Amino acid sequence: MPSADGRTYLAIDDDNGGHCGPMKVDGREWKHEIHAPGPIEPGVHSISCGEGGEIGFEIRPRTTFHFDYWGP
Repeated sequence: MPSADGRTYLAIDDDNGGHCGPMKVDGREWKHEIHAPGPIEPGVHSISCGEGGEIGFEIRPRTTFHFDYWGP
């Protein structure tokens, strides 16, 4: 979805059912709360958590990307 201010954001909306330790984006702890968008560079990224594994995804410029499903 396009961001309101033209910048690029990530919002993590799923913490794998609460089974995550600290969420990590590109190997660094994600300091933003669940559902709260945080600024991020556009491009390919990865997200990981304790029991959820690691998933790659792409964020397009000037959007707010909502990560909302860890999958089976």
